[in-house]
Amino acid sequence: MDIFLIITGILLLLASFAGSVLPFLPGPPLAYISLVLLQLTSAHPFSTLFLVVWAVVIVFVVAMDYYIPIWGTKRFGGTKGGSWGATIGLVVGLLFMPAIGIIVGPFLGAFVGELINRQDARKALRSAIGSFAGFLAGTLIKLAICLIITFYFIRAVV
Repeated sequence: MDIFLIITGILLLLASFAGSVLPFLPGPPLAYISLVLLQLTSAHPFSTLFLVVWAVVIVFVVAMDYYIPIWGTKRFGGTKGGSWGATIGLVVGLLFMPAIGIIVGPFLGAFVGELINRQDARKALRSAIGSFAGFLAGTLIKLAICLIITFYFIRAVV
């Protein structure tokens, strides 16, 4: 049973990295579940305090993931149209050009969203930059959390 839990944990860790970039997969929560699965093995490598602290970190990161792009957009003068545009742009970008779409999609989406929201081109560009910066910051934070959890997972398995 331990082998099954470890393999499932590894698969969840891999999915967590994809989920740190893709908006429809919860990256850090998947990584956290891998720690819980490892705790269910006969080794019990983590303390309760360790798991509780990481649960709090994950809840905080998930909450911040919703706030950071909005903050970035508003900080640069954007509207909800820019935020929605960035999200839609990410999905469309991933469908049509996966490697570049992750970067270009949110930026173009925010720009178009602001133009639709009756912003002039200069304000729309500024908002798109803010939305992109917020998206990038959130993605980097999620990737960092998943990387740290992967380190603890590997350290406990090896």
